[in-house]
Amino acid sequence: MKFTILDVALVTPEIGLIFWMTLTFLIVLFLLKKFAWTPIMQALKDREETIEGALSQAQKAKEEIANLKSQNEQLLKEARMERDKIISDANTASKQIIEKAQEEAKVQANKIVKDAKNSIEAEKKAALTEVKNLVAELSIDISEKILREKLSDDKSQEALVGKYLKDLNVN
Repeated sequence: MKFTILDVALVTPEIGLIFWMTLTFLIVLFLLKKFAWTPIMQALKDREETIEGALSQAQKAKEEIANLKSQNEQLLKEARMERDKIISDANTASKQIIEKAQEEAKVQANKIVKDAKNSIEAEKKAALTEVKNLVAELSIDISEKILREKLSDDKSQEALVGKYLKDLNVN
């Protein structure tokens, strides 16, 4: 393999070429540092701060959600306790109403029984009075009939009148 001068020149750089390449590299490096590197670093820094802020806000939101969840659980617990209390109060009130109704029913029943006894007693007295009156009437009727029969003749009447007169004189 044989190389030409042109091929060798491309492979071995000269001092002038190295100088200009170095100078151009340093100028580009300076320009990049001045105009590109600082804004890029600032943009990266801003992005990092934004990400950290977002993470911080996410953490705060997570904590707030946990706090709200515990508050909700507490509210549910209080609501359940209040519901149980209301049910208990309602049961107590219903028991009291039932007991009061039973007592009133007993009082009414006792009153009805007492009234019935009084009514029976009054009817019994009325019936006894009626029976006494009836017995008295019957006795009078029977006595009248017996006296009429015995006093149908004049001698019997005179004897009876005499007997009553003697009884009156004795008294």
